[in-house]
Amino acid sequence: METFDVVVIGGGPAGYVAAIRSAQLGLKTACVDSFTRNGKGSLGGTCLNIGCIPSKALLDSSERYEMIQHEAAEHGINVQGTSLDVAKMLARKDSVVDKLTGGVAFLFRKNKVTSYTGLGRLVRQEGDGWVVDMAGSEVLARNVIVATGSSPRALPGVQFSERIVENSGALNFPEVPERLGVIGAGVIGVELGSVWRRLGATVTVLEALPGFLMAADAAVSKEALKQFQKQGLDFHFSVRIEGIEEQGERVKVRYTEKEQTVEAEFDRLIVAVGRVPHTTGLGAEAVGLALDERGFIPVDAHYRTNLPGVYAIGDVIGGAMLAHKAEDEGVALAEQLAGKPGHVNYNVIPWVIYTSPEIAWAGLTEASAKEKGLKVRTGQFPFSANGRALGHNDTRGFVKVVADADTDQILGVHMVGPNVSEMIAEAVTVMEFGGSAEDLARTVHAHPTLSEAVKEAALAVDKRAIHA
Repeated sequence: METFDVVVIGGGPAGYVAAIRSAQLGLKTACVDSFTRNGKGSLGGTCLNIGCIPSKALLDSSERYEMIQHEAAEHGINVQGTSLDVAKMLARKDSVVDKLTGGVAFLFRKNKVTSYTGLGRLVRQEGDGWVVDMAGSEVLARNVIVATGSSPRALPGVQFSERIVENSGALNFPEVPERLGVIGAGVIGVELGSVWRRLGATVTVLEALPGFLMAADAAVSKEALKQFQKQGLDFHFSVRIEGIEEQGERVKVRYTEKEQTVEAEFDRLIVAVGRVPHTTGLGAEAVGLALDERGFIPVDAHYRTNLPGVYAIGDVIGGAMLAHKAEDEGVALAEQLAGKPGHVNYNVIPWVIYTSPEIAWAGLTEASAKEKGLKVRTGQFPFSANGRALGHNDTRGFVKVVADADTDQILGVHMVGPNVSEMIAEAVTVMEFGGSAEDLARTVHAHPTLSEAVKEAALAVDKRAIHA
């Protein structure tokens, strides 16, 4: 039986990064992953295969299509005879996925990570290690990292099908649906709804919560909702789903809104009501691996489970279900196993929604800071006063900085507007080092750039913004 220092179960962002970093640190490492595409193993998990990467490829394609259809003329560019080839668009999306998943396989070979395709399962403890079934063959692992990720949450009594889909199905519609329903106004629902709205679908979004993006800063969520409604997305809040029935080429949804029962028909329905930890086939019950009441694997500050030598990271332990959070956990745990002080600062994890306009934030909202008893000052700067945004013809949104009123330390930064997915990294860097609004305000920003809005918002904390 072959022995490894580290065996990682799961090849998504948490797992493959943990495997690569472990190998870089001199640990003999293997990774087993059960995800397959086109009949063969495909590393990268949900994110690379059916999540983050393909959805961003389609978002980009759909934005370009809408720009040509509706915005090019404002730039003096007249386009006639534009047509949409959905099959080619999907093929481009798949080619992006192939490049990145193939890249992970290359990195495994480069770093001498042994890769297995199949379901990894904890079998029994043996000495100081664990026997893991690796796709039908057993190996001995001195340390096991469980990184099995999460799966889409289904609605009770509703089966996914060709017309009732979760995120992966929504990435592969063969044609643009005339009427698209989306249950869930979270990140996945809004992003995928935006894709097909731009391509021509009429999109209705049904959300159980009473408001939009309630985890975001109130000013950001209000502005984003306004922009999405202007684009034609039809939102309904405080909705209770009463029934979903597939009838031939239609999906009928019955729901209650404001004490009124409504029936709606759609050509396709996306169910995006969150994700649940994926532990099926892991052998948790057989070996005594603890799960909490929601199915997550409880861990301590060092990612240790209740079993000696067994660790868990990523979506399967809960918290923010974000690929970059999972990646950093993979690096931190690998470094800990190698005797180094790896850690993750959960207070500055950035959140991004890749719609148009984009939404990004890190740290505390103004409301949550006040709930903690902190005195705050805020600064806000609109993209309508930013030269680069005007040149791009996209002046939607703003940047908002929340700072401690006593120390000036940045508590949170919140953005809605063009390219803010890239701009949030600057704020996270300053926050990682405990920086102040003054630090951000005194940092020279190139002109003209969108990032000048970050500087101006920091200046506005002290009521001294120059351009607004």
